Amino acid sequence: MPLPLGESFREALAAADRPLAGMWVCSGSPLVAEICAGAGLDWLLVDAEHSPNGLESILAQLQAIHGYPVHTLVRPPVNDTVLIKQYLDLGVQNLLIPMVHSVADAEAAVAATRYPPEGVRGVGSALARAARWNRVPEYLARAASTISVTVQIESVAAVDAVADILAVDGVDAIFVGPSDLAASLGLLGQQEHPDVVAAVERCLAAATRAGKPAGVNAFTPSVARRYLDGGAGFILVGADVALLARGSEALAAAFVPASDDGPGASY
Repeated sequence: MPLPLGESFREALAAADRPLAGMWVCSGSPLVAEICAGAGLDWLLVDAEHSPNGLESILAQLQAIHGYPVHTLVRPPVNDTVLIKQYLDLGVQNLLIPMVHSVADAEAAVAATRYPPEGVRGVGSALARAARWNRVPEYLARAASTISVTVQIESVAAVDAVADILAVDGVDAIFVGPSDLAASLGLLGQQEHPDVVAAVERCLAAATRAGKPAGVNAFTPSVARRYLDGGAGFILVGADVALLARGSEALAAAFVPASDDGPGASY
């Protein structure tokens, strides 16, 4: 039976009449991913750079999220041709590529998502969930149009090259990571430092001039609002693990005496 593929994140951004709000999914749990998928957010980012996610757990989360009205991006741990091929074959349609510092990095990311002669993606559609095992009509010819590539700007070098990175054919959007950007600026852990905020806003302005969407990570509501006012077209405003950590800490603060380390506490 011929099967269709869903709308890409590129298409969703183009059709949106407001910024799209999302959250990180970092637990590696399909159950948690499904809970987040039904929350009413616009998009989820399943992370494998700083989270315990391998191919099997990513596949399980894609299956858990499928059917909910939410777009899913997946971030691999590295901008690697082989790993990107495996993610695409799993059925990942929307990639967020980390640590893109230059035009060459951006071009490599795009090439990894295209079949020859436009790129270097290996051909295995008959074996792959991406093509629903060749149940998606003309998948090989249409694959590039179903995939979106967002590259992450998170270093001084990337900020300096942002206009040229935005001009790379096949880069659909940029996403600014203030944490690594702060570290690159010598301001480790100071994501809201004025110099970091200025660098983020420089990238947002460059994206506006280029006519491409820009997103940013911002867990603090006031900073998120500033970036949205500055032209961010999509934003991450929380993470599953952070919500659980802060929520469980709040329970402890409410019900465990401050002097009590809890039963059997040892660190």
